[in-house]
Amino acid sequence: MKYVILVGDGMGDYPMAELGGKTPLEAAKTPYMDELARQGELGCARTIPLGKEPGSDIANLAIMGYDPARYHTGRAPLEAAALGVELGPAEVAFRCNLVTLRHEDSGLIMEDYAAGHITSEEAREIIQVLDSALGRDGRRFYPGVSYRHLLVWTEGDAAWRTYPPHDWTGKEVGHLMVAGAAAPLWDLVRASWPILKDCAINRRRLAQGKKPATSIWLWGQGRPPQMPTLKERFGLTGAVISAVDLIRGIGKYAGLKPILVPGATGFLDTNYAGKVAAALAALKDMDLVFVHVEAPDEAGHSGNLQLKLQAIEDFDAKVVGPMRAGLDQLGDYRLLVLCDHLTPLKLRTHTAEPAPFILFDSRTPADRPRPYSEAAAKTAGLLLDQGADLLPRLLEK
Repeated sequence: MKYVILVGDGMGDYPMAELGGKTPLEAAKTPYMDELARQGELGCARTIPLGKEPGSDIANLAIMGYDPARYHTGRAPLEAAALGVELGPAEVAFRCNLVTLRHEDSGLIMEDYAAGHITSEEAREIIQVLDSALGRDGRRFYPGVSYRHLLVWTEGDAAWRTYPPHDWTGKEVGHLMVAGAAAPLWDLVRASWPILKDCAINRRRLAQGKKPATSIWLWGQGRPPQMPTLKERFGLTGAVISAVDLIRGIGKYAGLKPILVPGATGFLDTNYAGKVAAALAALKDMDLVFVHVEAPDEAGHSGNLQLKLQAIEDFDAKVVGPMRAGLDQLGDYRLLVLCDHLTPLKLRTHTAEPAPFILFDSRTPADRPRPYSEAAAKTAGLLLDQGADLLPRLLEK
């Protein structure tokens, strides 16, 4: 038996007037997910436990079978694992976004939490410049993918109040940068401004009409978690495929092999075919594969309806469809398809409602005419109150 988890990050949404009261998931053309919903089990899972922040770290920990209330210690330690950075007992890891801040009379505006989705090559140069200038006094910067990077700080405090930058797109953020316990953090953020202003990469981006990386933004900090692997828990071998360090880091702690796919960007131009091919190749020798696609979430954060519709349709046509066709050649399998959380376009950030999921078993296809949508999943009447119960359900444990 083979086990597959396909995550379309942030696909879930709210009904929209522009779509005649439909959600993007309902309006998008998703024949492959609709067929799975018809033939499989449909329901909702609370991937964000009550009282927890609706982050992708929380949600994907739960989807991989780990109760966030027990195992979550912060987002950045998971990303550190993906980058091969081992944290010492006194070190705190921070997610280090490259962002575009804009100074206005009304204050400091978060213009873009992703610095125009800066390329990994450009960002690597910037992170090297920042490390040369600010990588001292127990601090070290590590390059990641696109705008997502890492700071390890011996003197950092896991208890400092920080803020996910994608929650503040288009909003004033200067008032967040107040003195207090986290003053050293905001001092470091401000120290990045003159360095980035004079950076050659930013001058080139401005000349090309692209958004510059004007600031670092530190958040999601924590120390490394202690987690048993899926091999220890269930006797499983497996792989994780994602362009996002966070997801590969969770997988690494879970004992899954991270597979880096050339051209995987975390955006709409990602290498979908390469991810599918890598997943099917891994399943020849392994029990489970976890495939994560970031594009719908990025579209949700941008507030762009057409991009979100495209991202959902691409996930269906370029991942779900080809994966199922390939799995049909491998024998019996159980397939879980879901979004990790909702990323409503009108809010441009994550929300904590239960996420709709499909669980399909190739041995026992059913026939219940219904689509894959938020409303259909809710109407099905199955609600898993703990998202961490999804994996045992997939494994029939």
